[in-house]
Amino acid sequence: MNATAEIVLIAAAIIYVMARRLMGEPAVGKRLLLLPVILGVIGLTQTTPNGLGFLLVSVVLSVAFGLLRGLTIRTYEQNGIVMLRYTATTVVLWVASIAARFAVGFALAPSGAQSNGLMLVVGAGLLAEGLVVMSKAVRVGGQVVWAKGRNGEPHRTSAFLDSWQEKLRETRHDSTR
Repeated sequence: MNATAEIVLIAAAIIYVMARRLMGEPAVGKRLLLLPVILGVIGLTQTTPNGLGFLLVSVVLSVAFGLLRGLTIRTYEQNGIVMLRYTATTVVLWVASIAARFAVGFALAPSGAQSNGLMLVVGAGLLAEGLVVMSKAVRVGGQVVWAKGRNGEPHRTSAFLDSWQEKLRETRHDSTR
């Protein structure tokens, strides 16, 4: 895939995710954790040795912005399911992270660093965001969904997420005694 097509696809995906999450959607573990890992692995296979410094700085920035975005995302219970919603601050942080990546690219351009690994960078940031959101989501009273049900089928859950939530509830219950 050429660089322009990759940028267009990633931009379209980010805009789609932002629009969905601005309206509010279930906190689906598969989307928050597994998909960013897959995106990162694909990006990792596309990296080249050229510009590894640029790539490293970009990944660190993306993770930092992802962690900050995760802190700004609102998690709440609706109809027994944990939901998430982007806030205005989340959108500002998305814009700032994109601007920071361009700024790093501009600053390192004279050194000949090439911009590669864009999928890795985006995947790393989304994974950092997802980890923060999941740590917030398991503290909400509703059910954390692993995968959304299709065609009217129930949502699928995760034994790991369920046990994580249960442990947190027990800890809270024990601390209120």
